Amino acid sequence: MTAFAYRAGWFHAEAVSLARVAEAVGTPVYCYAGSVLADGYRAFAAAFAGQDAGICYALKANSNLAVVGTLARLGAGADVVSEGELMRALAAGIPADRIVFSGVGKTRAEMKAALTAGIFQLNVESLPELEALSQVAAGLGVTAPVALRVNPDIDAGTHHKISTGRKENKFGIDIDHAREAYAFAAGLPGVRAVGVAVHIGSQLTSLAPFRAAFKKAAHLVQALRADGHAIDRLDLGGGLGIVYREETPPTPTDYAALVAEATQGLGCRVLLEPGRALVGNAGVLLTRVLYVKTGLHRRFVIVDAAMNDLIRPSLYDAWHGILPVAEPMPGSVAEPFDVVGPVCETGDTFAVQRPLVAPRPGDLMAVLSAGAYGAVMASTYNTRPLVPEVLVDGDRFAVIRPRVDCAALLALDRLPSWLE
Repeated sequence: MTAFAYRAGWFHAEAVSLARVAEAVGTPVYCYAGSVLADGYRAFAAAFAGQDAGICYALKANSNLAVVGTLARLGAGADVVSEGELMRALAAGIPADRIVFSGVGKTRAEMKAALTAGIFQLNVESLPELEALSQVAAGLGVTAPVALRVNPDIDAGTHHKISTGRKENKFGIDIDHAREAYAFAAGLPGVRAVGVAVHIGSQLTSLAPFRAAFKKAAHLVQALRADGHAIDRLDLGGGLGIVYREETPPTPTDYAALVAEATQGLGCRVLLEPGRALVGNAGVLLTRVLYVKTGLHRRFVIVDAAMNDLIRPSLYDAWHGILPVAEPMPGSVAEPFDVVGPVCETGDTFAVQRPLVAPRPGDLMAVLSAGAYGAVMASTYNTRPLVPEVLVDGDRFAVIRPRVDCAALLALDRLPSWLE
């Protein structure tokens, strides 16, 4: 039985009924299954057990301290893209020497924070960034361990908004100019180029793009060593997809076999940065039906969750499974409904013409596969408070981020003296 399943007529996370969560915490609310987080990490760790590999969880997928802490206790490192994520990783118990700092627009303050903490590696994405890091590191009297992120011009075959490895994307240094970039780095004080980094996108469901990118990266390592650079790290990024609907993504074992093949004989420490693959199917967004509206041409299920709580359907046209928390009776007939939120935007839509057993006001519904890029991308648009988060462990659960009320949101604003 999976962690999310019907038991005695109610949809559960492990041994906790989601109806019980809704009663205690209210809706909307994110609910994560700790066993899925742990199983996902252990599957990755087991797949790479025979390789010199470090698994650095990408916090951008879900940065709740309890989620990160669960993975930290299992031995995960971290891939961060801001000073805030760096602080979260450290606070969750991930040692600095297991942290990689990625991102195309690091500030000097962020560079200083990373170097002061003593992190494992900074992934640099441009020559101007490299110069800035050199100046910051030299000012601190330290040497920054650097991997230059190269752009291999590989089409990952994913949504264009999550593709990062094409020439027209903002990320990395064009691989055809990488050797010149490493030569430039060698002449700068305060930096030491120790690795090559590559990341081509997110939600990949085929090994072919990985194979093409990793092959180019491995050839670059050999060329750089021939140029005299001591390259001993290869950061292969993340991007492995999950099942949202009917996808068949590679397993961690298949992925690990490809990495072993691509890096054979290089003698590099390999870094992997899974995010969605570890947390995506570990969470659901629990919401309650407000109204069922019959229009001229279609029917709408209006729920209390909205695009500010889960933006993926609006931003990426993403598909999420939706199930009623109360199990439908055998033989129930599903009919098409649009599932929408209360935000004043047409794009505030979770599903279009989705077959559902006729919902009623007050019913609870679970939006599946919402553990990645859900709560972490939430906003307070329409002055809607951030959604609480809950972590389940067997038959118990805890609120790991409380609901923020409107009064707290208003308290963040300040009136200028002339309006008081």
